[in-house]
Amino acid sequence: MPSVFESLKEMLKDLYDLYVYIDGKFVKGEEAKISVWDHALLYGDGVFEGIRAYDGKVFALDEHLNRLFESAQALNIVIPISKEELGQAILETLRKNKLKDAHIRPVVTRGVGRPGMDPKRAVRASVVVLAYPFPPYAGEKPLRMIISSIRRKSPYAVDSKIKSLNYLDNILAKQQAIAASVDEAVMMDVNGYVAEGTGENIFVVKNGKLYTPSTVAALDGITRRIVMELASRFGVEVQEKSITYQELYVADEVFLTGTGAEIVAVKEIDGRIIGNGEPGPLTEKITQEYKQYVRTKKVTPIYET
Repeated sequence: MPSVFESLKEMLKDLYDLYVYIDGKFVKGEEAKISVWDHALLYGDGVFEGIRAYDGKVFALDEHLNRLFESAQALNIVIPISKEELGQAILETLRKNKLKDAHIRPVVTRGVGRPGMDPKRAVRASVVVLAYPFPPYAGEKPLRMIISSIRRKSPYAVDSKIKSLNYLDNILAKQQAIAASVDEAVMMDVNGYVAEGTGENIFVVKNGKLYTPSTVAALDGITRRIVMELASRFGVEVQEKSITYQELYVADEVFLTGTGAEIVAVKEIDGRIIGNGEPGPLTEKITQEYKQYVRTKKVTPIYET
C-alpha cells in the first residue's frame, strides 16, 4: 500500500515536474524547499501576488509588481531584488516551464530567522516564483453563494490592501461555503456591510448602475479597477458604496472579479435567485470586453517573436 508521501507525490506530479524560482536559482518542484525556520511558515509573515499569462503574454505585470512591493513595504519587508529583476525571474520561470497560459505566484517571505515575533530576527527576505497551468479559479458557470458569518479583517488590524500570506479569515469563510454545499461565500466587514468574496471582489448591478464596496475591507483588485474602467467606457455609472446583504438579494445582477476568477456571475445568494439565475447583460458584456482586454492591453511578451 503506498505511503502518504508516495500518494501525495503522485497527486502533485504535474507540479513537481515544473521549475520553481527560489532566491536566484531554478529547481524542480519536487526539490523546491523553504526552511522550517522561515518566518512565513512560523508567523504567516510575507506577501504574494497572483498574476495571469494568456497566449504567451503576461497581463498587468507592472501593476502586480507594484502592489507586491507596496505590500512588502507596508510590512517593512525589504525585497532583495528590484522590480525589474523580479519581472525577469517571472518571465524566465514561464520560459523554463514552456508555459503560454498560466497562473503565476510570486511570494516574498520575511526569511529565515530564530523564532520570535521580532521581524529583525529574519536576516534576509526570500523570493519565490511559481508558475503553473490554471483554468478560471471559480469556473465559468454562475455561482451559488452564502453570506458568511466570518467577517473580513478590520482595517484596525490588517489593511485589506496588504496582500499578505495570512488568509485565515478567507479560508474559514470558504469552509462555510463548502459545508453549505455552495460555491463561494460573501464576506461582510466589521460593520455588517459587504466586503468581498473569499478571493474575489464583488459587484452589484441595479437599475442599470454598477456598485462595488470600497476597499476599506476589500482588496484593491486589479481586475476590479479594469471592470470599473470598462463599465465607464460603456457609459455605465459606477459607484463605490456601502452595500447591505439585502441589496445583494434584490440585485439585478451580481458578479465576482479577480485575477484567478476573472469574471464570474452569481446565480444565487442564501437561496435567493439573482435576476433570472443566468449571467445578466452587463455581466456578459464586461466579461467579453475583459477577455479581449487581458490579451491586448498591459501585456508583456514571454517569448521573443
